[in-house]
Amino acid sequence: MPSLTLLRRRLLRLLAALLTLVLLAAAGLVVWSRTGVMDAETAPWRGVQEDPRIAEERADVALVLRPSEPEPAGTGLLFYPGAKVELEAYAARLSGLVTELGVTVVIVDPPLNLSLFDRRAPERFTSIAPELETWLVGGHSMGGVRACELAEESDALVLLASYCAGDLTTSQVPVLSLSGSEDGLSTPEKIAEHREALPGSAEMVEIAGASHASFGDYGPQSGDGTPTIDDAEMDAAIEDAVAELLGTMP
Repeated sequence: MPSLTLLRRRLLRLLAALLTLVLLAAAGLVVWSRTGVMDAETAPWRGVQEDPRIAEERADVALVLRPSEPEPAGTGLLFYPGAKVELEAYAARLSGLVTELGVTVVIVDPPLNLSLFDRRAPERFTSIAPELETWLVGGHSMGGVRACELAEESDALVLLASYCAGDLTTSQVPVLSLSGSEDGLSTPEKIAEHREALPGSAEMVEIAGASHASFGDYGPQSGDGTPTIDDAEMDAAIEDAVAELLGTMP
């Protein structure tokens, strides 16, 4: 029978091996999260920066797009980006919400470029614009999964090419789900499969010709379909759908 000393040595070796594996896995995740980050296309982002109707600010935790002349009691959108997509890639696509609907857009800068790893409370971001009375939460792809987790703490949920992992069927929160007919990642079949996790009142809008990457400006994405819609049409489709959502809210 092994002595207590020998058992302790074996236990310490096992713990050391487990710790090494955990550290290696963590290091691997960090390297993976920083490899292949999809950069924002230059022209759309520059267009947002040069638009006099938009006040752009890069805070330490988010990219903030405000109307240059905000309304006294406006609306905010707390937005979570897709996995390994640069924040600025969503600026142009969401800019119509700022210029036409008066929405302040706060695009979260998540740890490791992965929104699901961001466990910070929504107040960490909404406090950037404390004057706003209404907050939507939304996200693209993986960012939408994180947004679903915060739906009950928000006034509405906006999903872009995404779906919920949890059950929101009994929620009273208004839900807008925008998807693309040519999406090769969050395919129309996957969106339909996960429809049952949303409230019956959820508004489901499939944008004809849109791919997964059509919801941002970061270029083609591996595994995605081929879009047949241009940026202007995509901007208008998102803006119109969000405007309709806001019109149904108190």
